[in-house]
Amino acid sequence: MRSFAEILAIAAERKGGMAAALADMPPVRSADDLAAIPDDRWLAQMARGIFQAGISWQVVDAKWPGIEDAFSGFDPGRVQMIADEALDRLVADPRVIRSGPKIVAIRDNAAFVTQVAAASGSFGRRIGDWPVSDFVGLLAWLGREGSRLGGSTGAYVLRFMGKEGFILSRDVVARLQAEGVIAGAPGSARSMQAIQAAFDAWKAESGQSFTAISRVLARSIG
Repeated sequence: MRSFAEILAIAAERKGGMAAALADMPPVRSADDLAAIPDDRWLAQMARGIFQAGISWQVVDAKWPGIEDAFSGFDPGRVQMIADEALDRLVADPRVIRSGPKIVAIRDNAAFVTQVAAASGSFGRRIGDWPVSDFVGLLAWLGREGSRLGGSTGAYVLRFMGKEGFILSRDVVARLQAEGVIAGAPGSARSMQAIQAAFDAWKAESGQSFTAISRVLARSIG
């Protein structure tokens, strides 16, 4: 496995310099800043990620104001109480992406957010306090306890909300394979622990966040 400095040099050569390799990094919020994000914004980002899965993100962006309105601003208490009749109306509502399974998943995640917030003070508090040294555990928890938050959806929710972490995009996976961290596709417990260990090592070496390391790995390939 190459050092992070070596991978950064590869990315800099591909992108036209060190500044370009490190440019435009997504912001990383502190635990307290994540805790202060209202629960409705966490549910909204989950919904956005669920709706974006398998379709153009631009379509979801264009419809988003209507989606927010249709879901009452994503207040978790209200969304989790959507009865079946109201759910049928939502499926038929032209303001939203009319997918019954996705809308049911959003209702389920409203209950998930509410339960976590009741136990932790806020959903963001639980996310903020989760150690980055167990980021794979956080991804597994979202996939297990949430609805349709497995795969890359949960990782993108965390990225857009500002939680430090990595996204296993095609380019990131290609770099991990090139470094011998994993041999095939990620997903097994063993491969995810190997990925966690690699990011831990690169973070200790460089002082960079997982988020920045993830972007540099991607830029070393794509």
